Amino acid sequence: MTAAGDQKQLLHLVFGGELENLQDVQFRDLKAVDIVGIFPDYASALTAWKSKAQQTVDNAHMRYFIVHMHRLLDPDSK
Repeated sequence: MTAAGDQKQLLHLVFGGELENLQDVQFRDLKAVDIVGIFPDYASALTAWKSKAQQTVDNAHMRYFIVHMHRLLDPDSK
C-alpha cells in the first residue's frame, strides 16, 4: 500500500531557471537551475509550480516546468 492509500504514485518534478531567450528552453546557467522538488501527484506539483512562478513573476526570463516523471519511468502508463 502506498502512503496515499490505494492511489498509484505518479511522480512529478518541478524545476526552473532563467532562460537565454523566450523562444527556446536553454537555461542561462545550469548551476543556477532551481530544483523545487518531486511530488507524488500532479495537483501538489501544480501548487508548487504556481508558487514558484508567482515568486519570479517580475523576471520575464524565469520559467518553471512540471515533468511527468511517471511517464518517463513507465512510458506505457497514462
